[in-house]
Amino acid sequence: MVDWNLNVCGRHGHETFAPDEPELRERLRAETPAGEAWRCLRCAAYVVGPPKGSGPADDAPEVPRGPLLRDRRIMRLLAAERVIRGLGLLGLAILVFVFRKSRGDLQTSFNSDLPLLRPLADQIGWNIDSSRIVRGIDSVFSLSEKTLVWIAIGLIAYAVLQFVEGTGLWLMKRWGEYFAVVATSIFLPLEIYDLTEKITVLRVLLFLVNLAAVVWLVWSKRLFGVRGGAAAYHAEHHAESLLTVERAAVTETAGAA
Repeated sequence: MVDWNLNVCGRHGHETFAPDEPELRERLRAETPAGEAWRCLRCAAYVVGPPKGSGPADDAPEVPRGPLLRDRRIMRLLAAERVIRGLGLLGLAILVFVFRKSRGDLQTSFNSDLPLLRPLADQIGWNIDSSRIVRGIDSVFSLSEKTLVWIAIGLIAYAVLQFVEGTGLWLMKRWGEYFAVVATSIFLPLEIYDLTEKITVLRVLLFLVNLAAVVWLVWSKRLFGVRGGAAAYHAEHHAESLLTVERAAVTETAGAA
């Protein structure tokens, strides 16, 4: 089983903090033969050396740990997928603009080269005249310049949408989670319609990724009031904090005394 706390600390270093509150401070500090050591707020291991920060416990940095780190990894993967998809859409938009500029030359070349394929097509039993690929290419050539411009603009707008989603998810922002769910859900009916027209591996894969992302974000991030909503979400984050655990221990010890 993966220990997300140690995994992240091993790659990015430990997070230590010395609170001003004496009792809490002593629970996070220890003396060792090598000198003083402080507990990492993420993995709870003692780290020899001075703390990275100090001050009131309320000013301590929020350090994700446990399941929250796993969620962070999933969020980053979703963000990366959105950015890659956005780059692909931008590439398509550029190709549309290039096609618009050189459409005449491409169409002339296509019309002149197509007859050369007929002997080969006849040998393999391929009817070029009824080919969906050829008809599709012809329909693309028949598009007006204005239509091509609008297609490119639509691709760019969709790419920007993907970049905004990716940014919000990568930065672990609450607005990014809501934005991703709403933006992704809007296109799910269109993806279902595409699947009713024709099922391909790529279409099925993209649909499943988007559907899983929406369900996971709504459930795990408690969006739209699910599982207690924002209040329960922030309480869960607070409960995972090592300082919260140690504060509770200090209070329990004081009460027992």
